[in-house]
Amino acid sequence: MADLSINFCGIKAPNPFWLASAPPTDKAYNVVRAFEAGWGGVVWKTLGEDPPAVNVSSRYSAHHGKNREVLGFNNIELITDRDLELNLQEITEVKKAWPDRAIVVSLMLPCEEKAWADILPKVEATGADGIELNFGCPHGMPERGMGSAVGQVPDYVEMVTRWCKQHTKLPVIVKLTPNITDIRAPARAAHKGGADAVSLINTINSITHLDLDRMVAFPAVGNASTHGGYCGSAVKPIALNMVAEIARDPQTKGLPISGIGGIGSWRDAAEFIALGAGCVQVCTAAMLHGFRIVEEMKDGLSRWMDEKGYKSLDDFMGKAVPNVTDWKYLDMNYKVIAQISQDDCIKCGRCYVACEDTSHQSIFRTVDAAGSPTYTVNKDECVGCNLCEITCPVQGCITMVPQDTGKPYMNWTQDPRNPRREVKAA
Repeated sequence: MADLSINFCGIKAPNPFWLASAPPTDKAYNVVRAFEAGWGGVVWKTLGEDPPAVNVSSRYSAHHGKNREVLGFNNIELITDRDLELNLQEITEVKKAWPDRAIVVSLMLPCEEKAWADILPKVEATGADGIELNFGCPHGMPERGMGSAVGQVPDYVEMVTRWCKQHTKLPVIVKLTPNITDIRAPARAAHKGGADAVSLINTINSITHLDLDRMVAFPAVGNASTHGGYCGSAVKPIALNMVAEIARDPQTKGLPISGIGGIGSWRDAAEFIALGAGCVQVCTAAMLHGFRIVEEMKDGLSRWMDEKGYKSLDDFMGKAVPNVTDWKYLDMNYKVIAQISQDDCIKCGRCYVACEDTSHQSIFRTVDAAGSPTYTVNKDECVGCNLCEITCPVQGCITMVPQDTGKPYMNWTQDPRNPRREVKAA
């Protein structure tokens, strides 16, 4: 049976599934219930200086699908609103009771070295396994010079990281904000400052929707609102890309990564690990479905690993990274065309409409004497864009079939159609 245990930058845990720093990890009661359910670790909700932060009501909103499925989740909640000493006491008690589980403490403080130097020994005294520097929170705290206000400035990231490495022996994980043009810049800064690992992504600036009668966005606080932090399954593609960018960057190569963003299943976790993550953090899925989801996550990942012959996470960690490249290095001579299974086709016509109206007019529609339509691919015109496959409601009905072009690999830097191609000297 597959071994799910991990050693993430010196922090051991029985499995890679951790709860992210958020409401689910706000107090001992929650964390104990999480450990009883089987979570391998938690990142305790972000601590700060006393007096604690004061939150507003309400705090959450969501972007729903057609059937009320929560696609994205928005929050304007701040860091812990509980006293620092109470949090530290509970962390101490939980760690003593659960020594085999990872407890990482998230921290957010002003950019003053003394503030960090004062709190770090207190955290270390709890027996916690590591700290996570919250440089990602996009709402409320940046207005106070913290959160993403730090994470968006690489010099600040490096500076605070270096302070923490000087004032604690615990592993230092730097949580990065996605609200930035190039995620590699703060990751490089964290690495330069001595970070033991990075975690990403934190939440994305967002407004989910409005009350058009009141003309107020959600979550509404009286007659006003503000942008919040967006998370949930909708952000997973953004998170995967940013994790991959750091994993394949020569300047941060080998830097441990804790993957965060839209993880709700074992498959999501496996994708993050394949792109270089050494553990994953979950928040929204647990808030929507409860702590027991970890049972399916662990079982599913273990079964898949057994099926693939992977004995441990190390066997496939980062295995997909070499296959992520820049667009200019993709094979210009590789070609696929769509193929429609007539046995599976339900004659809805979505593929035809999408291709005819917005793509390459590569699907024929013919109607028999009884008025029943048939859809077939014009192989000479199909460019292999995948739009028909994406719009088809029947999984597997449309497949993209590789074609033998008889041409060797050629990327854009070599393509004669590229006016700036790299021409080798004779």
